[in-house]
Amino acid sequence: MSLVRLKIKGISYSQTQNGAYALILNEVEGDRKLPIVIGAFEAQSIAIALEKEIKPPRPLTHDLFKNFSDRFDIVIKQVIIHKLVDGVFYSSIICERDGIEEIIDARTSDAIALALRFNAPIFTYKTILDKAGIFLKFSSKEKDQKDNDDSIMVDEILQEGETIEIESGASDGYTELTIDELEAELKKAVTNEDYEKAAKLRDEISKRN
Repeated sequence: MSLVRLKIKGISYSQTQNGAYALILNEVEGDRKLPIVIGAFEAQSIAIALEKEIKPPRPLTHDLFKNFSDRFDIVIKQVIIHKLVDGVFYSSIICERDGIEEIIDARTSDAIALALRFNAPIFTYKTILDKAGIFLKFSSKEKDQKDNDDSIMVDEILQEGETIEIESGASDGYTELTIDELEAELKKAVTNEDYEKAAKLRDEISKRN
């Protein structure tokens, strides 16, 4: 079976269902998206790994695993999403130590959170992408609004699949704040280890830049 390399498109969260998040993966050489339902903690951990400017005052669980692995010369070579059963994705982490490779079973959200920290590539099998991938097409006129359209269309498809509702994140009043106020709120959120709020604030700051 052929492998397809994926990259992270982003994380969507629901305004109506607390704790409902979806990690959106995109094939590197194509337009199909692969939405994966993940938990709030994993969503925060992945968001922090993506947002290089957010530095937790203490290491999160995935950061601790990275520090532990570095100390004992364990390297994650790649992550493979290898199975899809009843809407649940199964993944393997390919590790190496002293030239010996080991395969470790992991939840997909944990595997991706670690892959980000090790700069390891993420793959899935073509059969899985054919089964669960979302193929989105855009006209040239629509490309400027692609990110927003992605969120809406993913939301609709997930609803059809009776998974969860995914909506683009609300501003939570952040649109009314100045850049300086947003930066101050971001620092406060990181200090309080409220990484969900920090990720939303960083998104709003990124929109202004």
